Amino acid sequence: MARVWYVAYGSNMHAERFGYYLRGGRPPGGARLYPGCRDTREPERRVPVMLPGQLYFAEESAVWTGGMAFYDPTATGVIPARAYLVTSRQFADVAAQEMHREPGTDLDIAEVIDRGTVQLGPGRYETLVCSGRLDGLPLLTFTAPWRIEEAALNPPSPAYLRHLAAGLAEAHGWSAERIDEYLSTRAGA
Repeated sequence: MARVWYVAYGSNMHAERFGYYLRGGRPPGGARLYPGCRDTREPERRVPVMLPGQLYFAEESAVWTGGMAFYDPTATGVIPARAYLVTSRQFADVAAQEMHREPGTDLDIAEVIDRGTVQLGPGRYETLVCSGRLDGLPLLTFTAPWRIEEAALNPPSPAYLRHLAAGLAEAHGWSAERIDEYLSTRAGA
């Protein structure tokens, strides 16, 4: 089974939160029950990474209410993220759950690795992005097809922000002040 880096830049930076995508269940404060992955093993590794682009908050989350985190890889800047070393099957199942689809269908990731971006559908989290490689393996994530300036910006809920803050503290060791400064200055916040 091929391995890839799933790069989380939103609430999935928080390892406990990400675990619900792997094992299934309903996260505390969340309104959605996740089916989980076919392969429920923990990631082999977790590492902090920085992605080129910008984080912004837009749309309305059915799980948390308020805006959701999205990644604009075309914008100037860098965003802190967390890379999880998973199988390509686990990545496909996490992506399916983010797209509100049933997990269980493998993704052909060769095209996104080749092109850098592949749009699987018109909605949120239906655009796959390859942001480079780490240890020879692709850094893959997903976002919306629109850029920051095209997005329906919307501030996130406190419950959602708690997961982002926990993930930034875990992955990057940031202080509460640095986390607050970063999150409060993102578009849509």
